[in-house]
Amino acid sequence: MFRFITVFLILLVILFVAELTPIVEHWVIEPFTGILAHACAWLIDVFEPSTISMGKRIQNADGSFIVSIERGCNGIEAVIILISAIIAFPAPWKHRLIGLVAGFFAIQVLNLVRIVSLFFLGLWSPVWFEWFHLYLWQALIVLDALIVFLIWLRFLPQKPSPPRITAAAA
Repeated sequence: MFRFITVFLILLVILFVAELTPIVEHWVIEPFTGILAHACAWLIDVFEPSTISMGKRIQNADGSFIVSIERGCNGIEAVIILISAIIAFPAPWKHRLIGLVAGFFAIQVLNLVRIVSLFFLGLWSPVWFEWFHLYLWQALIVLDALIVFLIWLRFLPQKPSPPRITAAAA
């Protein structure tokens, strides 16, 4: 358990520091956030025609409401927490890779729902938008990372128990 916590915390620090570097920001975070904004705009466009995305911003047809996907809103932090937990846990690498890929998609699907719902909440009520954005959805995304990790743990292969030596065998 000590090893898991130590490796988990070291990985968290390394990945969060890496995320803050200009190189990672420019080559990973910004393009990813742009793709996320485009996917959200596409989903929103189904219900709110003429919704567009420009970089990390999504706006409705008349430009009266714009959402900008900033740091902490793109799901990367939750993914970093999940990556750190899965890599720190002693498991076969095949299972770790499956957990990382499935977990990334699980977090990002929920994040799509989050951004789309916040967009519509913002159109309806700025007060509710702020409350859901700051309190509810932020916690749910991190909770999603924890739930994905716990589900991943359930699917790990069980180690066979060592054979028991009985008195008759001795």
